[in-house]
Amino acid sequence: MTFQIDRNTVALAGACLASLLFGLEISSVPVILPKLESVLAADFKDLQWIMNAYTIACTTVLMATGTLADRFGRKRVMVITTVAFGFASLLCGLAPSAPLLIVARFLQGLAGGAMFTCSVAVLSHQFQDGSERGKAFVAWSVVSGIGLGFGPAIGGLIVTLSSWQWVFLIHVPLAILALVFIGAGVTESSDRNAQKLDRTGILTLSLAVFGFSYLITQGADLGSGARIGVTSAAVLAFIAFLVAEKINPYPMFDFSVFRIRQFSGAIMGGIGMNFSYWPFIIYLPIYFSGVLGYDSTTTGLLLLVYTLPLMLMSSIAERLRARYQARVAIPLGLLTLGIGFIAMWIGSGLDGANWLTMLPGTLIAGIGIGLTNSPTTNTTTGSVSPDRAGMASGIDISARLITLAINIAVLGLLLTQGIVSYLRDAFGTTFDPNELQTLAEKIAAGNLDGLSQHSPKLATLDPSGTIVHAALVNGFGWVMLYSGIGVLVLAVISFIIFGPKNVALQEARGHHPAHSAGEARS
Repeated sequence: MTFQIDRNTVALAGACLASLLFGLEISSVPVILPKLESVLAADFKDLQWIMNAYTIACTTVLMATGTLADRFGRKRVMVITTVAFGFASLLCGLAPSAPLLIVARFLQGLAGGAMFTCSVAVLSHQFQDGSERGKAFVAWSVVSGIGLGFGPAIGGLIVTLSSWQWVFLIHVPLAILALVFIGAGVTESSDRNAQKLDRTGILTLSLAVFGFSYLITQGADLGSGARIGVTSAAVLAFIAFLVAEKINPYPMFDFSVFRIRQFSGAIMGGIGMNFSYWPFIIYLPIYFSGVLGYDSTTTGLLLLVYTLPLMLMSSIAERLRARYQARVAIPLGLLTLGIGFIAMWIGSGLDGANWLTMLPGTLIAGIGIGLTNSPTTNTTTGSVSPDRAGMASGIDISARLITLAINIAVLGLLLTQGIVSYLRDAFGTTFDPNELQTLAEKIAAGNLDGLSQHSPKLATLDPSGTIVHAALVNGFGWVMLYSGIGVLVLAVISFIIFGPKNVALQEARGHHPAHSAGEARS
């Protein structure tokens, strides 16, 4: 018995370290984007794709990983994906240009998404007892919070003391350490009923997500014909995905699980977090550096205020879920998150805005994400039978990362259009639409110092940079307001989906309407 407890602890350490790597890779990179802009000559769209290549790649492998792990063994697949993540991180650190870094980030996303999915599935099977699994997921969530919370500070510190390459290279030794824990602690498990890989579903979903993201980020540069073509292709790919999942006897997205209110309500929590909080962390360093003028180290510390509550609130969130059920805990977390964004919007619009005026909003948003994260993960995996945990975790993480990939693009579009709107009001017809769009993208990247060199006209009209600064503030106002209102709406939707207390209690006791349907398919 002692050996089993020790082995579970080691397995938990391996899964937690994998989630730490995944979290660090999301939150440490945004801090170095201004640096990448200068050293790699990356423009605003390049910076978006350095982040989005990772998230889009994750979505292409999540469900495939769940199926492969269920079929060939969760431990085996986790080992393979962790090795691949370490190798891809090495490629990122050695990339000499923005295009090559984007390619390396895509490979890193393939490995990272698969590794993260395996960590959830491994914990769900390693800890069969409900209370022990709850404790394991609290620990997993705390460590994820450390990666996500301390990532900005770590990224800023690395850039200050060394070079941007080490933001990626640091993952190589950490991946090796994770492999040691995984090999020593994780018990191999698989699903004897797991079936063929849903290649059609994977392909069509990936094309749809890529198409929509490409349309949002590159649409302004496309002609009307090309824009219609990309839109049509993305829509058709998504329709093809829905059809493929409907007719496939073993789909990667078993839509029957969405009849479980607990599962569907919790999925809205994952969508809400990645609708607002996580895509905004990519642009928040630009706000702190470009609007408030802070250096990378100070920016990293301020981002720590934004993310640290995720780690601190995990145990409180689980106690709320245990006492009031997920139907209260998750919508409450989303509500708090939305209030935080509205507070940030108000604080950023004040005269003389600084880190103190942003502090209440960033703290409230951080508390909201902390209240939402752990209950969401635990509820999605706990609302289905254990042998379907791989599929459930894959759907959960897919929903999160698809939302993240699309909203990285949406927030970037809102930021630039908010800047364009302000500049148009300030300058009238002095700049033509193409000039305004190009100028807005340069402003959105946050490097305001060299703008006058690229535009003599701007140097004449705005020698002090006051209008440019105000335009960037306006753009961020659009982003914060969109994020706040959107997540508040999702909080209401989540609460409605969970339904009355008696329905939630019935499901919590094991009466899952989708179980029989899913088992029949298996």
